[in-house]
Parts: sequence; C-alpha cells; structure tokens
Amino acid sequence: MPMIDVYATVGTFADKHELAKELASTLKTIEAVPDIPMFRQNTAGFVHELPAGDLSNVDGDSNYVRVQVLTNFGALDRDKQLAVVAQFTDLIAKAAGDPELRTRTWVLLTEAVEGGWGLAGHANTNEELVAAARKQIIELQATAAQA
Repeated sequence: MPMIDVYATVGTFADKHELAKELASTLKTIEAVPDIPMFRQNTAGFVHELPAGDLSNVDGDSNYVRVQVLTNFGALDRDKQLAVVAQFTDLIAKAAGDPELRTRTWVLLTEAVEGGWGLAGHANTNEELVAAARKQIIELQATAAQA
C-alpha cells in the first residue's frame, strides 16, 4: 500500500490526477498484490507542484522531477525495484510530453521500518498487513458466495 510523491515545477504535467492514478495502478501491478479494496484504496500518488525557482541542481537547472516511493518493508525485491524505476521514469516523461525528461527524473525507493506502516490508526507490521489482506479476501469471497 505504497505512497508515491512526485515533485516537479508548476506546469510540468497537463493532467496531474491521471498521472497520480497511473503511478498508483502501475505500482500495485508491479507489487502483484491482490486486487482488493485494502490495496486499491491505499495505494496512492500525490503530485506536488513547486513554484518556478524552488528547484535547482548545482548548475542552476530546474527541469527535473523527483519521485519518492514509500513501501512497507520488503515489498519490492530487486526485479520489482528495477521495474518501478523504469516504468515510473517512462510514465513521468510521457505525462510531461518530454522524452528527454527520462534523463532528468529521479526515482527514490524508500521502505518504512517494520511496524512503521500506519493504516486506520494502527502502525502495522508486515505480518499484520498480510493478515488484514487475507481477512478481507475471505470476507469478499463469502460475500460473493452469498450473491
């Protein structure tokens, strides 16, 4: 149930909402988690626009994008890490309409410490998250069987 934060200068993206949705959907797919409300409703992207001049590298350039992906501990193995960085970089460049932005997009992968993933007012361990997902799957299956 990752959180995705995108930081870019105002005007970089024409449709910030669609970009946030695409990033969240892509990450959910890469993680290969079950398609249940717990994951659909708690994997989200946030696009933060920075005023011109609020971003700079050493040379003074400000045409960069920073993407930070926060996941629970151990959610992304090496193959998933590579997939997130490659696919997010492509999505950012596409959303900006600038293929060259691929070379100026930073993707940072961050893991919350074990027990440091808060949801519904509780700091969850991975074991607790798995148990909650399993419980929801069983509840959804029971509801479908009754229908």
